[in-house]
Parts: sequence; C-alpha cells; structure tokens
Amino acid sequence: MDWFEPIKAYCERNDPGFWAEPANALSNGAFLLAAAASARRAFRAEPPDRACLALAGLIAVVGLGSFLFHTLAIYAALLADVIPIALFIYAYLTLALRRFLRLSPTRVAAATAGFVLFGFALTPMLDGLAGADVSSLTNGSIDYLPALLALFGMAAAVLGRPEARILNTGWRLAGIGVLFLVSLVARTADQAVCAAWPTGTHALWHLMNAAVLYALVATAIRHREAAG
Repeated sequence: MDWFEPIKAYCERNDPGFWAEPANALSNGAFLLAAAASARRAFRAEPPDRACLALAGLIAVVGLGSFLFHTLAIYAALLADVIPIALFIYAYLTLALRRFLRLSPTRVAAATAGFVLFGFALTPMLDGLAGADVSSLTNGSIDYLPALLALFGMAAAVLGRPEARILNTGWRLAGIGVLFLVSLVARTADQAVCAAWPTGTHALWHLMNAAVLYALVATAIRHREAAG
C-alpha cells in the first residue's frame, strides 16, 4: 500500500488539493465545539469527572484527525481519522459497562474485548453472507454497525435496571442511538447524491456525530451526578 496515495472517498473531492473538501474539512469544527462543551461539563461536575474529561479530549482528537483526512486525503491520514474514533468507542463502552451496568472490572474487560473481536469479524461475515463488498455498498458505514448495536443494546440493558429507569439513562441512550442512525444514513448517502448535491452529505455526518458524542458524554456525567 502507498501511504501517500490520494484518496477520493466523498462527493465533494474532485481533485487532490488541500481544500478540495471545504465543507467536510470545516465541519470538523463541530467536534471541537463538542469537545469543549463536554470538557466544561465534566470539569464543573462535583468532583470533576476525569473519565469524561478524557473522553472530551478524544472528541477533540477525532475532529483533528478527521480534518487531516479531509484535507490531506491520503491513506496515512486515514489512520488519524479512524483510530481516534475507535478509541472513543472502546473507551465509552468501557465506561458505560462500569458506570451504567456496574459490572466488575474483569467483566468489563471481557465484554470490551468481545466487542472488539465482534467488530473485526462482522464485516467479513456480512461480506460472505451478501456475496459482495458490504463496505463499498454502504460507503464504509458498515464499520459503525457494531457501535450502533452496542448503543441500542446498552440502552436496553440500562432500561432493565431500576435506578437507571428513574434517571432516564436508558431512554437517553436510545434517543442518542436514533440520532446516530440518522447520521449514518447521511454518511452512507454521500456518494448516491453526488449528481443532485455535489457537496454531498458527509458534512452532515460530522455535525450530527459531534452531537452524538457530546450527548454520550453528557449522559454519562448526568448519570454519575444523579446516581450519587
């Protein structure tokens, strides 16, 4: 693989120039705003929520990594885009299992490891079942299916806990899951709408996904504060 080979993955890019994707690049500012709002909320918690402060830092890194990918548009920059997103997903799952479901550290580690393995195995399994490259068919959005399933699964599990029902944490997670699903639709539709909308819909994915990440952190902070 040539790590410096140009990539045209989205509607907006028509040449390898740095500013060939202005909407996709600049919309990453939403992640920086979400990171700042998350950090402010985590810092103002009593005591400050260190776990969510770390998540806020990851949200900022997600925005910066995505900005690099949508400006440099090379395979090397792709790593800066996908690795922080994966780290946020794994970190939030770990926190949710511990904070919402009160699992032991051993069970949290086992569940997180199982989720990682499931994520790596899902796309090849779906490719085999469909007899086609599912990632190409979904514009890469299939990679986020494990996170979507985990979010709705966590919402359902939390709804089964008496204290979480009182705090509405499960319903909040379910609502965030719906927003995440809509954002994935926008991500998937990008290539399909090129003819009618040359800018594409990927920037909408950034805006809605930034809202999703902030809402996840805010829900974790609120749950800790309300649960005492």
